[in-house]
Amino acid sequence: MKGSKKKNSRRKFIKNSSLAVGSFYIVPRHVLGRGYTAPSDKLNLAAIGAGGKGGSDITNSWNKGKNNVVALCDVDTNLAAGTVKKFPKAKFYKDFRVMLDKMSRRIDAVTISTPDHIHGVAAKMAIDRGMHVYVQKPLTHNIYEARQLTKAARENKVVTQMGNQGASNPEQLQMQKWMAENVIGDVSNVHCWTNRPVWPQGIPVPTEKVPLPDHLSKEDWDLYIGPAEYVDYHPLYHAFKWRGWWNFGTGALGDMGCHIIDPAFKTLKLGYPSEVQCSVSAIFKRDWSPEHIPEGCPPASTVKIRFPKNSRQNNDINLYWYDGGIKPFHPSIIPADHNIGDEDGSNGVMIEGSKGIMSCGTYGINPKVYLNTGEILEVDKTYAKDFKWKGSPEFGHQISWTEACKAGFNSPEHQALTSSFDYSGPLTETVLMGNLAIRSYSLAKMRPSGHRNYYGRKKLLWDGQAMKITNFDEANQFVSRKYRRGWELI
Repeated sequence: MKGSKKKNSRRKFIKNSSLAVGSFYIVPRHVLGRGYTAPSDKLNLAAIGAGGKGGSDITNSWNKGKNNVVALCDVDTNLAAGTVKKFPKAKFYKDFRVMLDKMSRRIDAVTISTPDHIHGVAAKMAIDRGMHVYVQKPLTHNIYEARQLTKAARENKVVTQMGNQGASNPEQLQMQKWMAENVIGDVSNVHCWTNRPVWPQGIPVPTEKVPLPDHLSKEDWDLYIGPAEYVDYHPLYHAFKWRGWWNFGTGALGDMGCHIIDPAFKTLKLGYPSEVQCSVSAIFKRDWSPEHIPEGCPPASTVKIRFPKNSRQNNDINLYWYDGGIKPFHPSIIPADHNIGDEDGSNGVMIEGSKGIMSCGTYGINPKVYLNTGEILEVDKTYAKDFKWKGSPEFGHQISWTEACKAGFNSPEHQALTSSFDYSGPLTETVLMGNLAIRSYSLAKMRPSGHRNYYGRKKLLWDGQAMKITNFDEANQFVSRKYRRGWELI
């Protein structure tokens, strides 16, 4: 009886409100309650980060008017200008905390497409308000944040998706099918590589004072810094170049790891790794004296992450990561004139098995199998002819998320998402495990001789459940970060 009264009350509210304003009315989420969809079947969306990738994320989620964009937030009005023009009715904010507080009763779901250091704090604040969230890759700036967001999404029963759109590429289903059929046999090694960085990286920390551009105020820059350690404005920090600084970004691994590692991580059903080690390129400006720039990501690195055998894999698996243009060597069973990975070979994946090698490019595109027998398997051209989101931008990655938001937490649509936090949280943790090793690699103390002792250059053993390096405690400082006051991950 009580449930019937609630339904009648909602119907009465919707009817009266519709009569008051005409035939079109978007009922706020707080009136309908969790799990109810507005009669217009439209989500009220907001964007935190509206320029660049943020513009395409909110536009794809808007889905040609099938949803409403009610609010936009960005500290840089120049970068956000095109999106603001596209959605003139949306309220504009510079501080996402103000937006989420003032519009918490109107916003159903949020896209978050900011520099990496903002992801965790912004997403947690939205999730705690019961909002569904779409967060660009990498999910967070550090491992602790990824674990907390994964947990918070479950507890608050919100629908989530990380912005590694290749996860929704239907060609990855063929890779999973090949693996399930044991086509390449027992897997031993995975090789993943990228041509990133394509921005300045491995360079000295800028020291010169540079005035803020006319469109940015001191308050804007403070908002840009957010939870990070405060540094003065410099064009080497904003825009785009933030990726090369640990204060804001996560380097080449953070930029491309969630795209490139994803096909192997999903296909092999990997979990927490057990150990990690790395090798990082040195920079010399003076003879015999390498530069020491712990604030910045290196120009090139290789990382080895080991995963223990489990009920699905008969042996330990080593995942090798290469960036800065470093690539694995061409295997003998792959014809010498075949590009591996992307068409130009700049990014790619190889999964080595006892019977052959499975390969693909960025986003899982163009998967192939090269068998020891010489046979080559490719995806049938008709494989994705019935793909639901065929022709949609980015494999329907944002659209499928909005449809799952409407269907509700734990709905079939939600369970069908290819990068909800239950999956992308652990994937992000693996990616950031590589960065933990890279940052540990730079730890140094000065010797009496005047040379540095790099004491963090060792294999690190990881306890995934405890979220802790067990053999070198000082590396655990990189599991999380220090937050500026007022910007803590609550």
